[in-house]
Amino acid sequence: MKVVHVLSQRPLLTGSGVTLAELCRQAGDAGWEQHVVCGLPGDEPAPSLPGVPTRHLTAVRFGAAARRASAPLEFDIPGMSDVMPYASTRWRDMDSGQLAAYRGAWRNTLAEVIERVQPDVVHAHHLWLVSALVSALVHDIAPRARLVVHCHATGLRQLELCPALAEEVVAGVRRADAVVALHDEQARTIAERFDMAPERIHVVGAGYAEDVFHARGREDADADEAADLGVGADLDAGVGVDESERYDIVFAGKLAAAKGVPWLLDAFARVRRERPAARLHLVGGAGGDEGAALAARAKEQPGVVVHGRVLDLAALLRRCRVFVLPSMYEGLPLVLIEARACGCRLVATALPGVISHLAPALGDALEVVDLPRRRNVDVPVEEDLPAFIDALQAALTRALDAPRPPPPDHALAPFRWSAVFARIERVWRS
Repeated sequence: MKVVHVLSQRPLLTGSGVTLAELCRQAGDAGWEQHVVCGLPGDEPAPSLPGVPTRHLTAVRFGAAARRASAPLEFDIPGMSDVMPYASTRWRDMDSGQLAAYRGAWRNTLAEVIERVQPDVVHAHHLWLVSALVSALVHDIAPRARLVVHCHATGLRQLELCPALAEEVVAGVRRADAVVALHDEQARTIAERFDMAPERIHVVGAGYAEDVFHARGREDADADEAADLGVGADLDAGVGVDESERYDIVFAGKLAAAKGVPWLLDAFARVRRERPAARLHLVGGAGGDEGAALAARAKEQPGVVVHGRVLDLAALLRRCRVFVLPSMYEGLPLVLIEARACGCRLVATALPGVISHLAPALGDALEVVDLPRRRNVDVPVEEDLPAFIDALQAALTRALDAPRPPPPDHALAPFRWSAVFARIERVWRS
């Protein structure tokens, strides 16, 4: 059986890019022949994806170095989020010429790969423009192939941010043979927004790497490793920090307002007035002006450590007491599962995917903060922010003061990648 994976962004650097890599790993182990079509900067070497020979990876190139291509795309890769962890173009800023070049480059590349491979399945990520283009090609070029489109939530967000493209996207994605969704509420939204029969939409969830994210050795983790990560370190010259007073909090995600970072910094400043030993670790890219401004602000704030991207997030999670994700909008934030697996208490906003899909498995380890009202998908109403900051501070305080949660035992089993892939492979084979 042959599958062509399609991702319009760079692999590995975002949630959908990690999902692509894990699906490749699992499908390779299950014996599928795999090919990948993805977006890359013009001068970047092809990434290594598990289960995919390098010769089976085809890239649509972006940026100045892409000029030598037959359909040059001299702008940065459009990102499914407005703030990406690398240089990107916002969909709402693209002009008609850029959109035409984008469609042409992807259409030509996809047609060549699908015609050559003649796959059984095309698995396209994101309910957005490239998936709509695939749907117009696949059944004509590879009649036996079936198209599955994978929702990561950001496509639904872009439908609201870029209404001029909505009709094209909806018409194209609606022709897919199946859509896989992260949770039940998202599935209902897809059925309504795309006018699709519910039986064509399958809830598969999302996964975490259990061999990486675990709490083994948390009690006696090496102190040198903690020092290297800046966890519990004395960040203020001349101030000693007793081991029992360490309150380490970690956030992982893009440094962006949509992730709640500005108000997290406000809430943490209040927490630290009561607990001077508290530390907030920010892990993630700071792409664009917004991310750079937030990183600069955080570096000036006492007790905040800006890590950028860390090579071993799991090691940092095992050294921290609380993980926080105050996002305004998410699909299914599996980083909460990863942090729980590493033994953290959790603070998160009351996102639909958190409440319906994750909370039952996270149990008492999770503190939920009500979302402020929003002017659009991820922009809060200004007058609601003081109450939101108060609630976030209170939740962080409760989580810091609570004892370490018990091991999750088997509660996280449905979120293992092997379980997620089993659900996706059933859709492929059906």
